[in-house]
Amino acid sequence: MPRASVPGTPALGGSRWNTFPAAGTTLTAREFLTATEPLLQGIIDDNALTSADSEVLEGQIRATLALGSRETSLPLFLGPDSASAARELGAQAETIGQKLASWATEALERLLTHPVPLPAGPLVVRSHCYGHLLTPPAADLLRGRRGGPVTMQLYNEWLHQMVLLRDALLPFTNWQDVPLLITPTGLRHTEPARDAFLTELLVRQIRHTSIVAFARNVVTGTSGPAGYGFEAGGGTALPAVLGQPPLTAPRHLLTWRPDPAVGEAATYVTGVQDYYAAPRTLVEDLPPATTTSGPLSARTVTAPVADGTRTARIEVTHEGTTAHVDLGQALRGHRFAHREGPAAGDASGTADVWSALRAPGLVWTQGGDVALDATGQEDLVVLALLGRLYPENVTLRPAGRSAGPTPPGGSGPSHLVTLVDPPQAH
Repeated sequence: MPRASVPGTPALGGSRWNTFPAAGTTLTAREFLTATEPLLQGIIDDNALTSADSEVLEGQIRATLALGSRETSLPLFLGPDSASAARELGAQAETIGQKLASWATEALERLLTHPVPLPAGPLVVRSHCYGHLLTPPAADLLRGRRGGPVTMQLYNEWLHQMVLLRDALLPFTNWQDVPLLITPTGLRHTEPARDAFLTELLVRQIRHTSIVAFARNVVTGTSGPAGYGFEAGGGTALPAVLGQPPLTAPRHLLTWRPDPAVGEAATYVTGVQDYYAAPRTLVEDLPPATTTSGPLSARTVTAPVADGTRTARIEVTHEGTTAHVDLGQALRGHRFAHREGPAAGDASGTADVWSALRAPGLVWTQGGDVALDATGQEDLVVLALLGRLYPENVTLRPAGRSAGPTPPGGSGPSHLVTLVDPPQAH
C-alpha cells in the first residue's frame, strides 16, 4: 500500500480518490501510480470493463506518453539539429513513458480480478480537462454506449495525473528513486511550474536553471534562487556528471542523491555568475607539458548556506599543493564542452593539466589548438579542469582519436582539447 494512507481519514469513494494529507506527502513514481489505482477502479466499475478492454486502454496510455503520436501530450519534435538538452529530455520522456505505461497496464489487469475497495460508494470525480486526445478505440470505449460522463471524468483525471507524473520525472536520471511531493490534488500542484518548464523546452533552448527550478518544485513544492542544483529535506539534486565520466555523462540532467543529514533547503549557485567578466590566462603563457603531472586527487567541498544559497568547489591536490575550482563553473564547462573531435584539426600544442588547474582565472587560447592530456585522471579531476577552461571552443575527446579534417577555406577558432580515457566497453 502507498505510504499516503492515513488512519482516520474518510474512506475512498464518492469524490475522494486518495487519502493524501493536506500538508502533502512524498511518494516515488511507483508508489504514486499505485495511489491512483482507485481512479482506475472507478473506471472499471462504472464502465463494466473486462480484460478484453485492456488492449484499448494500454494503447491509449502508450499513445499519450509517446513522442510523435497523434495523441502525444508532449509535442517535442527531435532531429539531428535539436539542442542537446531537448534530446536528453526527449529520451527521458520516451524511457519514462514506456515504463509508466507498462506499470499502468499491469495495474489495470490486476484490478480487474482484485478490485480496490471503495467503502464510501462509487467514485465520482470532477476533473478539469487538459485536452488530452483519445485514440478512436478509447473514445468509443469511454464515451460510447458503455461509457459516459462519470467514466470520462475519472479517466481524464487518471490520464492527466500520469502525464504530470511523467513530466515531473524528466529532469532526473534516477527518476524511479525521486521523492515527489504529493498533495490532495495529486500532482496538479505542479501545473504552473510544469507549464513554464515545457513552454521553455518547446519554444527555445531551455536553460539549465529552468530544469533545476522545475525539479525543485516537484520535490519541494517551492521555488528558490536560480542555480545549478538544490538541497531539500533528505537529499540533494545535482548534475549527473558528478559520479559519471564527463565524456559520456548527460549534460543537463540531475541525479537525486538521498542524504538523511540534509535538512535545510538551499540552492547551489556558481561563485562567479558572469564568467565573461572573470580574469583569464592564456594557455600559451603556461609551462609546456614536458612531463606528466602524475595522478591527481580531488574532492568536493561545500560552503555554508547563506540566504538560501550555497557554493561548492572542487579541491584538486598534487604533492601537498591544492588547487580550487568552483563547482558551478566546472559543471557549466561540462555543459558547454563539445564532444569528440574539433573541426579545426589535431592540436598543434600541449599544456600541462596541473599548471592549468593552478592558473589564475579561466584558461583560454588565441594561438592554435592546444591539448591538455587528462588521461589516467579521475573523473572529478577532469571536471575540475573543465571548470578552469574558458567555456568556448573546449572539446572533450578520447585519447587516440584523431580530430576531424580542417574545413576548406578556413581554420576556424582555436580550441582547447581535453584528452580523456576512452569509454569502457560493456
